Amino acid sequence: MLKVKAGEIAGEIWNALNESKGLTGKEIKKAAKIKADKDLYLGLGWLLREDKISTSEVEGDIFVTLN
Repeated sequence: MLKVKAGEIAGEIWNALNESKGLTGKEIKKAAKIKADKDLYLGLGWLLREDKISTSEVEGDIFVTLN
């Protein structure tokens, strides 16, 4: 069940990132309509594991781009 949810959230995050040059965690949550931080990190973890995204820290927030 959680694996399915992680995949769905990862897909929403990927779609949001695909339409931009990169987004902060806050921007991703808004664009992908993610309510909880834990769901954001679940999806990001999935994409990191698959080497689909790169992350860095900008002004204390995570910044994410597609690879």
